[in-house]
Amino acid sequence: MDRLEADRMFAAVMETGSFTAAAERLGTSSGQASKLVSRLETRLGVRLLSRTTRAVSPTEAGQAYFDRLRPLLDEFDNLDASIRDASHAPRGRLRLTAPLTFGTMEIAPALNKFAGQFPEIELDVAFTDRVVNLVDEGFDLAVRVGRPSDSSMIARKLCTVRLVVVGAPDYLERHGTPETPEDISGFDCILDANFREPGRWPFRAPDGEALSVPVAGRIRYSNAEACLEAARAGLGLACLPAFIAGGALRAGGVKRVLEPFETEPYMVHALYPHSRHLAGKVRVLVDFLIEHYRGTPHWEAGW
Repeated sequence: MDRLEADRMFAAVMETGSFTAAAERLGTSSGQASKLVSRLETRLGVRLLSRTTRAVSPTEAGQAYFDRLRPLLDEFDNLDASIRDASHAPRGRLRLTAPLTFGTMEIAPALNKFAGQFPEIELDVAFTDRVVNLVDEGFDLAVRVGRPSDSSMIARKLCTVRLVVVGAPDYLERHGTPETPEDISGFDCILDANFREPGRWPFRAPDGEALSVPVAGRIRYSNAEACLEAARAGLGLACLPAFIAGGALRAGGVKRVLEPFETEPYMVHALYPHSRHLAGKVRVLVDFLIEHYRGTPHWEAGW
């Protein structure tokens, strides 16, 4: 029995909660996963996991073993990675997750440039608005918009994204321009179903106080680009991330309104798990993204 292989499988079962998920993470079958853990238990002479038809849970000995084992595996991986990084260019598979729209519009073009510079790194990217658990699901890195909520992750700032309210010039000519957030109630609003509260838009009062203003409209899309197109067609006002609206603002297809009341920009971070040794492939990507987004976001140029 490869002791390290069995230890890794046991740790994966503990972290994922099932043999099936652990086997998928390590690229083997659930049957092989069960055999490895059983052999480890035989070697140690103690049962590590309690198995039922519905769940797998650690025994007291299993939990104690895992608590000591996890740091040892991390240390072994750190040693392995440090030797590789010292003698080779960054290489290997790098799993990244990013929000769907920001990821496809902004992160993907940056990654294409990165891939050209680092041909020995294999990129495996999941664009999803679901908050992925990096450790449990085997991801190396996440790009997220907003304040990081997981203190177990290291967060590196990449850039900022502001929310802007826009309307087409002809719509504003016909209906006027709102002067304060409260004026929004008299306008057709295009609602983005991806907002936590689609029927309320965030603003900031001159004294810095946060405002949440009710809005209404007959068009509701679960896609910010579709909301922009509706606004550009003169169907109402839309509240959009600036990276979505930037091109239309430069071209004059829409105009910003209520600029003095915009909220503080949202931060975009690269997040990765704490580790004494950051794998070279992750380090070079984080450094690349920080340099790529240095300065004023490109989507704000020319407003």
